[in-house]
Amino acid sequence: MDAFIKKFEEITIKDISLVGGKNASLGEMYNQLSPRGVRVPNGFATTSYAFWLFLKENDLDESLKNLLKKLDRKDFSNLNEIGLVARKLILEGIFSDAFSGAIMSSYKDLCEDNIAVAVRSSATAEDLPEASFAGQHDTFLNIKGEKALLKEIKQCFASLYTDRAIKYREDKGFLHHEIALSVGVQKMVRSDMGCSGVGFTIEPESGFKDIIHLSGVWGLGENIVQGTINPDEFYVFKPTLQQGKNAIVQKKLGDKEKTMVYSESNRHSSTMNIDTKVSKQQQFVLSDNEIITLAQWALVIEEHYKKPMDIEWAKDGITNELFITQARPETVHHSKKTTVLIEYKLEEKSEVLTVGNAIGSKITTGIARILKSPKESNKLQEGDIIITDVTSPDWDPLLKKAGAIVTNRGGRTSHAAIVARELGVPAVVGTNSATQGIKEGQAITVSCAEGKTGYVYKGALSYKEEEIDFSKIQLPDTEAKLILSDPEKAFQYSFYPNDGIGLLRMEFIITHMIKVHPMALVKFSQIKNVDVKKNIESLTKNYSTKEDYFIDQLSQGIATMAAAFYPKEVIVRMSDFKTNEYANLIGGKQFEPKEENPMLGFRGASRYYNDRYREGFQLECKAIRRIREEMGLTNVKVMIPFCRTIEEGKKVIHIMEEYGLKQGDNGLEVYVMSEIPSNVILAEEFAEIFDGFSIGSNDLTQLTLGVDRDSELMASIFDERDPATKKMIAMAIEKANNSGKKIGLCGQAPSDFSEYASFLVKAGIDSISFNPDALLKGIENINKAESYIAAISD
Repeated sequence: MDAFIKKFEEITIKDISLVGGKNASLGEMYNQLSPRGVRVPNGFATTSYAFWLFLKENDLDESLKNLLKKLDRKDFSNLNEIGLVARKLILEGIFSDAFSGAIMSSYKDLCEDNIAVAVRSSATAEDLPEASFAGQHDTFLNIKGEKALLKEIKQCFASLYTDRAIKYREDKGFLHHEIALSVGVQKMVRSDMGCSGVGFTIEPESGFKDIIHLSGVWGLGENIVQGTINPDEFYVFKPTLQQGKNAIVQKKLGDKEKTMVYSESNRHSSTMNIDTKVSKQQQFVLSDNEIITLAQWALVIEEHYKKPMDIEWAKDGITNELFITQARPETVHHSKKTTVLIEYKLEEKSEVLTVGNAIGSKITTGIARILKSPKESNKLQEGDIIITDVTSPDWDPLLKKAGAIVTNRGGRTSHAAIVARELGVPAVVGTNSATQGIKEGQAITVSCAEGKTGYVYKGALSYKEEEIDFSKIQLPDTEAKLILSDPEKAFQYSFYPNDGIGLLRMEFIITHMIKVHPMALVKFSQIKNVDVKKNIESLTKNYSTKEDYFIDQLSQGIATMAAAFYPKEVIVRMSDFKTNEYANLIGGKQFEPKEENPMLGFRGASRYYNDRYREGFQLECKAIRRIREEMGLTNVKVMIPFCRTIEEGKKVIHIMEEYGLKQGDNGLEVYVMSEIPSNVILAEEFAEIFDGFSIGSNDLTQLTLGVDRDSELMASIFDERDPATKKMIAMAIEKANNSGKKIGLCGQAPSDFSEYASFLVKAGIDSISFNPDALLKGIENINKAESYIAAISD
């Protein structure tokens, strides 16, 4: 019996040639990782020997070889016909009594009560241990009884010759007759009554190694693999997970409109998609504790295999137990060690036809081809952009011709997303409207270079590609930091040479993720406008309180950026909207005064202790506290903007402490913007209150020269290089240095003008922060300045 069957307890990762990559991994985890708490359903696997013997006993070896010789390897015009005949040959074969007996005996040992099992294909490749053949062969679920089990094992054997599997081997250069098929038989996890999903121990878009990305749906996992619905997504940060913190830095609620369950028909493996109750659509499939448990298991699996992994998980709806049902090496990012980045930038924009999840970071243009199924392959020319509802592995031969992929349905771990990453083509998935918003034959531009949101634009827009080799860039002694505001691009920008984030603007997160005025949440019952109340109710419907919505959304946005740059410092500027900007937020008009000159009015520090806003500031403080204490991201520092007086600085420090943010606790540092002449004149006094300074050159120039920085009429006078402004900046740097406090500058001039960078370096600046598009030029200018100063010093 041992020649035909191996129990999981007998299998290790060294048995790939015997039971295939999938089953070898399951056996390895069952044996090695179960003692470490990773729960893997028990099972057994048929061997490659059993497969070869089956072919020999049914005289199929030569028949299959001769059949594959007829394959049109240029256009694959007869692929469908060849696959059909090959599968028919195998299905007509007969299992020997010895093989059938071994299967039935193992089945009885595994399932004394004749319970349901999952039957999974696992391809073997003796000389290709990394070959996973993911998604190429069939799986059958909820199989009960010996007769049904034997039937589905043969169906798995036949799936070695699905059209997609044949094409996959041709593309990869595998010889068909050297690949065998093992079948794993595993106790069923009743995820049809629970939930299931996938996970990566690396951020799947950027390849950022310190994130575990999990996604999940209600019911069976086929919906998430095929991308038929948009799943929930969870991002967990490894370093603070290892510290025992609540390391979930981001949670995204998917629509989960369908739930795949088993049908009531006589065919055990048949399934159907039912409508998900609205209440469950609005509920995350996993609790925070379950997310952390799965992330910890993912970490254990990655540590064991010593490489980034792609896992599948399931939750039994009867027992509420979580399980790992599969693990294989992640194939897109883990082998990439290059420091060369190709950066794509649109040079123009047009009408947005649809938006969805961006896969990759490229831009491409092409002709839209709206396809309903792979059978319409004759419509697709090389480089055309596929527009469809959803893809499955049957689409693989077609996708290799596509310039890009756009789907109505699917998340970041859907089939279309996975294939797009492997092929290196951009994809926008989960748009909900691609096939309606885009016309057949239309010229379009697919852009995945604008963060996690992908855009499809009307027309063939111009864009540029820039190759950047980070290995040739030497960071200067003066710290070069980033100015950031958009969490979607944080992981991508973390690969740039940098010393952290010198200015994280939270206004972007409030405007784009929260959208509501903080005081409209605090004083929701007092809102007079009915439409505004309805809008806020809709946005906050999944939260127990309106305040929780603000704290959660703000903390997720900031935490994502803090995680991307951890352990480098990330300086978060507390909110600095002007009254007219605050008024534009939902519900904002009721809570904001009208000012003649908002730029010099009720902004920055003055708001934080004022009764008009102090409860809103409390929400900001609670978000920062959650990030630092619960999530463990202690690299976050805070910065107070537009602090006019010493007394005001003391008030802000006091009120922060009242709201749980005590300066010095857990290493908390509080910086102040040096952007008002009073900040410079009284720098020594401000240094007694704050831990450091950041020069806001725009406001400091404006207030030194008395010029409205937004006035087109006065644009010729507004200049950071004016001698008066430079004198103020030099004075601020000198006083900060004398006080033993760090001081940086955020602004465009040091990248635009090399002499300005030289001026700052000579003055003794500690750091300079740049927008991402100016960072590399800024580093170059700082390096030149440091080299020049070193040369004249010698």
